[in-house]
Amino acid sequence: MSTADARPIRVLVVEDDPVAADAHVMYVGRVPGFVAVGKAHTGAEARRTLDRTPVDLLLLDLHLPDVHGLQLARSLRAAGHHTDVIAVTSARDLTVVREGVSLGVVQYVLKPFTFATLRDRLVRYAEFRGTAGEASGQDEVDRALATLRAPGPAALPKGLSGPTLERVTGALRGSAEGLTAAGVAEAVGISRITARRYLEHLVDAGRAGRSPQYGQVGRPELVYRWVRGR
Repeated sequence: MSTADARPIRVLVVEDDPVAADAHVMYVGRVPGFVAVGKAHTGAEARRTLDRTPVDLLLLDLHLPDVHGLQLARSLRAAGHHTDVIAVTSARDLTVVREGVSLGVVQYVLKPFTFATLRDRLVRYAEFRGTAGEASGQDEVDRALATLRAPGPAALPKGLSGPTLERVTGALRGSAEGLTAAGVAEAVGISRITARRYLEHLVDAGRAGRSPQYGQVGRPELVYRWVRGR
């Protein structure tokens, strides 16, 4: 962010899942230079908030209960709102990605994600937003646009891998009753300790919840459940 624009970047979190919305608001608040001005659980609620509150950036879930996120972005553009958008989605359809570019979507973040992933996107957005003045040439324009692009896949916590995380996520999403770490370990083919690390990562990312399950003897086991079946 430039010194000329010292005020925080105001972010509205638009997410229908209350647990995830609270996590995203917390994440935004932990990034210097950003402030979460509110949260909305539907497209209609987001429109009402934008009509009364100045917002610089939407952290926008694409799958809302009343409207698709890109439809919301399109209607906001038509109404004269020029708020930038970071799209948050579990969908991996590149057609959606291409469509979003013309609607002010400057970044995509795939669920589940960590605080480090979102922090990286927000910092890059702030750098891009802080560019001002006239470019000296093509190279400077390219450098300004390059600030929005991550150099590679977002880093997971040390010791975790993307492919294993996807398998753990798939196992958890496929279980309506939830799974213990031992159950995930058996389903995925990893150790129980490793399974617990991935499950706790999903809890930290706001994509899973955990609760104790009491048996007849011994300590209660923790049962992990995918948040709202996502």
